[in-house]
Amino acid sequence: MKSNLFSPAKLLKIVAPLAVVASLGVSASAFAEVDADAAMALAKKNDCFKCHAIDKTKKGPAYKKVAAKYKGKTAEGEEKILKNITTGPKVKLEDGTEEEHKIIDSKDPKAIKNLIDWILSQ
Repeated sequence: MKSNLFSPAKLLKIVAPLAVVASLGVSASAFAEVDADAAMALAKKNDCFKCHAIDKTKKGPAYKKVAAKYKGKTAEGEEKILKNITTGPKVKLEDGTEEEHKIIDSKDPKAIKNLIDWILSQ
């Protein structure tokens, strides 16, 4: 028996909304609801505010500066932040020195994604 899983009508129902989103230049994650309290709690628990602040430069860039850098390039921003907070690469600090970025102590991918979305929403 042949399946109609990928019939033209079903594909159109899936592809049409995605095409609209893509034409707006907005990623699907931009529509996700960010839990700011949970993101800030995770950031505090991991000492992110030791090097970062929301609106001023410290040892690392302000989250508003990070969000501005990746405005309109959400996927690139998500990828870069995810790499920094999960693999701990060497990063250049505001004073020009380098150090390994701290790895977020969380095994919950939703919490990490929420933190990334919160940073990019600043």
